[in-house]
Amino acid sequence: MKLRLILGDQLNENHPWFDSVDNDVIYLQMEIRQETDYAPHHIQKLIAFFASMRHFNKVLKNLGHKTHYIKLDDPSNLHDLVLNIELLIKKYNVKSFDYQMPDEFRLSKQLKEFKSSLNILSKVYDTNHFMASKDELKEYFTGKKQYILEFFYRKMRKKFNLLMIGEQPEGGQWNFDKNNRKKWKGSPEIPPVFYPSTNELSALNQLFVEQGLKIIGKFDSKSFIYPLSREECLKQLNYFCENLLIHFGDYQDALHTEELNLFHSRLSFGLNTKMISPLEVVEKVITHYHENHKQIELSQVEGFIRQIVGWREYMRGIYWAQMPKYKSKNTLDNNFPLPEFYWTAKTKMNCLYHSVKNSLDHAYAHHIQRLMILGNFALLAQVDPDQVDEWFLGIYADAIEWVQLPNTRGMSQWADGGIVATKPYVSSASYINKMGNYCEGCFYDKKKRLGDDACPFNSLYWNFLNDKKEFFAKNNRMAMMLRLLEKIPSEELAKIKARASKIISHPDLF
Repeated sequence: MKLRLILGDQLNENHPWFDSVDNDVIYLQMEIRQETDYAPHHIQKLIAFFASMRHFNKVLKNLGHKTHYIKLDDPSNLHDLVLNIELLIKKYNVKSFDYQMPDEFRLSKQLKEFKSSLNILSKVYDTNHFMASKDELKEYFTGKKQYILEFFYRKMRKKFNLLMIGEQPEGGQWNFDKNNRKKWKGSPEIPPVFYPSTNELSALNQLFVEQGLKIIGKFDSKSFIYPLSREECLKQLNYFCENLLIHFGDYQDALHTEELNLFHSRLSFGLNTKMISPLEVVEKVITHYHENHKQIELSQVEGFIRQIVGWREYMRGIYWAQMPKYKSKNTLDNNFPLPEFYWTAKTKMNCLYHSVKNSLDHAYAHHIQRLMILGNFALLAQVDPDQVDEWFLGIYADAIEWVQLPNTRGMSQWADGGIVATKPYVSSASYINKMGNYCEGCFYDKKKRLGDDACPFNSLYWNFLNDKKEFFAKNNRMAMMLRLLEKIPSEELAKIKARASKIISHPDLF
């Protein structure tokens, strides 16, 4: 008998494993405390994962495959990956054990060590999901002092012939980022949100409460936004193409108090659990664009392709090139605690209130909320990146370490010293106001640096530049900011730093 392990983010119906039915193969899935307890998780993240896993198990059974599914409350569940596998090897007299390459370093290490201890046959398979293989990533990232996303992005575009005419990019340029920064002001109209089926999710919610899991956020089946099967992922993709793609690029960086989704696809959970593949997503989007090129501009499509072909695959490359040391990097030596309002949304700062509330209510925030509101404040407040990592990993349904860690510790917190980002993504209130309406009706004045009603982002921004200027002295992209810092009179700077110190020491008062 052969035992094959399927992890919670390996729900790929099109994997070669399932091409034919073999009665001598048992497919193993498990819900274990090892995976629920390493960080506090949003209730909707746990529900989305467990519901998707259970549905995948039904798909395999319907195809005729033998399965063994260990539920969270199963009395025989040992809640440890290896211990459960060992138990089933004995139970079924297993002669061979197979698994697909985990995308998380921790699980990869655990299974590699387990494999080496076995006295039966064992084989590791590729997940057949990503556009760049691990070997390809290793070759690309080896020996580079600095990683440049743009070069990797172009390489992937050429490899898969995406928006290409021969060797040249369609439209004559690789990147339309400058076209993707519009502020949404209520128009164009955003179509009604596509909601997947939420059958039986309340039972999972109750199960987690009964089992005493550490839970963040809340659950409401009426506002649950995550596709839980490949079929629902494909419906979500079609919905995006037909309703949202036409304006995606223009408003992909926009912020608005009344809109959670704007024109974003919300496909990241389906992608990160492998229910749908990145290549089929981008090919579908490009096909739809070519069929509707009179209505849809190229800039809308390229902005989307860049997020998946660029950032997603690129971040995976960074992760595997830099782990395990990457997880402990703290170049800027930040060590303040994460403010309590990240768990409660109790803050007078309108932008943070809405971004945190969205996260708590839906286990979702789009990339600019994550980067330029939540991450920006944490960096300016000089929060310990370990605490920032834990929060981002736990609260978002699509957060799996391989994609979360480089985005948070690298892109957002600059804790890696510039491996991911050539400069820290910090801003004062001016950027936040430029990209949305968060500053309208806020308790704080977006233009003021000093005073009780001055926006905390402003004093924190200049304080950060002053505190960390030695780190950026040779960084050309920071030169203009540092020159502006030098122009601030010393007396005013002292007052700015005093206010910033109060905010950093007591952030929950703001």
